[in-house]
Amino acid sequence: ICVNKVDLTGLDAAKRIFGLYETIGYEVIYTSAEEGQGIDALRDLLTDRVTVVTGPSGVGKSSLINRIDPRLSLQVGDLRDFQQKGKHTTRAAQLFRMPFGEKTYIADTPGIRELGLYDIDPIDLQFYFVEMQEFLHDCRYSGCTHDHEPECAVRAAVERGEINAERYESYIKLLHGEE
Repeated sequence: ICVNKVDLTGLDAAKRIFGLYETIGYEVIYTSAEEGQGIDALRDLLTDRVTVVTGPSGVGKSSLINRIDPRLSLQVGDLRDFQQKGKHTTRAAQLFRMPFGEKTYIADTPGIRELGLYDIDPIDLQFYFVEMQEFLHDCRYSGCTHDHEPECAVRAAVERGEINAERYESYIKLLHGEE
């Protein structure tokens, strides 16, 4: 996970928000395309991989790629003042070969305005939340959705603080098609 624009929030604030993902096993890199912070670490991570850069409009995806490889000079836009949202400057996905590593490619994509589940059965959603894995087999019912069923080990883990409550709420919203 790459968190950009930490120059706007401060590194400590960004870590308070995204540190949760580090605790459940994801690697998080904190960057500022504007100031160059974290770019070397990001470049090291991307070397000899094919990477798709995706995220909401206005988070600085193209700016990050420009910082990684300035010869590209990808068009970037300003945030719209009245909404503080990005406009779609990148209109189509493009794949670029990077000048480092033998097989380093980065795909720049248009911003995501809405995220939903496609072709994921609701009962399978639980498998996309890594922090739930160790509790799934301890639920009383094999088809437990971890929403309302009695003796649910996942909900009990949330109550004990072993699963982050915000992540659990995201799971529930996705389960019900609300997010």
